[in-house]
Amino acid sequence: MTVNGGKTVAVGTSKKKFTIEVSASDRNGVSLALAALWRGSVNNPSALIMPDLLVERDPCKRTATTATCKYTVEADPRTYLANQDAGTWNVAALALRFDDHGGEETLAEKMNYKSAKLVRAAKLTTNATPEPVKKGKTLTISGALTRASWDNLKYNGFASNSVKLQYKKKGAGAWTTVKTVKADSRGTVKTTVKASADGDYRFTYGGSGTTGTATSVADFVDVR
Repeated sequence: MTVNGGKTVAVGTSKKKFTIEVSASDRNGVSLALAALWRGSVNNPSALIMPDLLVERDPCKRTATTATCKYTVEADPRTYLANQDAGTWNVAALALRFDDHGGEETLAEKMNYKSAKLVRAAKLTTNATPEPVKKGKTLTISGALTRASWDNLKYNGFASNSVKLQYKKKGAGAWTTVKTVKADSRGTVKTTVKASADGDYRFTYGGSGTTGTATSVADFVDVR
């Protein structure tokens, strides 16, 4: 089973679509392999994300012994996600076979087959001033780290988290981390560097157990 291609699902303030692919095999064949994400207790989940089989129709490819099914599902903070739901989700798995009369046989079922990460999305901005700047003069690099709230459907300042300032000299292929800067109580980030050569600056945030990663759009600085 693979959720979102094996990557963390970062959800902002609107619905996020991602895929779940699950495969099951049995010597007598499999009609349907199904998966769902859930949080809370097994008997009373507090949150649930599962395929809509009426919309998906038949998302499975089958052989004599195997069914591989790929679903597109939605995580929607506007309807059922709250901030407390960010983090690790359980993934349930189910394999079924139908007989010629439409009867259903459960071949395998496990509520805690694996886990997946569903987190709140983050954003970063970067602005370097002054532009252009003389070589050796001080550049001020500022920005803002914000995080999606699934409670009020806004991006709010993400306080007291560390971000990396990175620089890429004009013509270079790789980014270099210049320093680590901590956001203030409002998520504002600000630092200074000495201008050395034309190049791009950006901030990056590595994420957490409940928050996704973020990389700002680069700001090019002309050094004269």
